[in-house]
Amino acid sequence: MDKLKIDACFSPYLYPVYRDDESIVVIIDILRATSAICTALNHGAAAIIPVASVEAAMKLKQEGMLAGAERDAVKLDGFDFGNSPFHYMQDHIIGKEIALTTTNGTQAIEAAKEAHMVVIGSFLNIDALCKMLIEENRSVLLLCSGWKNKFNLEDALFAGAVTSKLTEMSEKYKEGDG
Repeated sequence: MDKLKIDACFSPYLYPVYRDDESIVVIIDILRATSAICTALNHGAAAIIPVASVEAAMKLKQEGMLAGAERDAVKLDGFDFGNSPFHYMQDHIIGKEIALTTTNGTQAIEAAKEAHMVVIGSFLNIDALCKMLIEENRSVLLLCSGWKNKFNLEDALFAGAVTSKLTEMSEKYKEGDG
């Protein structure tokens, strides 16, 4: 295993400075979007389709897809869900594709869409995420969604947790215990 390169970008606004299309970009929006995505998939949704705009989410809804939309932490009228993980725990999502647009998380996904790989990071999937990142053996960029292109503490806290866990796992891997 090569030396693991981990970097953190604390806002999608700064992403062009950190952009490396060969890296795996981990999207982080802890309090809402990435936790909602993990929750929906854990509760049986077939897929989450992140879109940057309300219009794109509404178009997919009009085509028959379930759709979640939020701006400024408020669920938008005409949509099935907001961005709270609790919205994605009902049985009627099982086997369904769900379009999702949010103030911050889906904007970060949009910013990083040209990366080698874009994955979702949440405390709900941190173990599986870190295991996959070690196995992929590529540079990792932790892209915090922040709040309206500004730093927020909860995303930075998760970036630190991932960095710590990856460092620990990388050391075990080097020692042959991984």
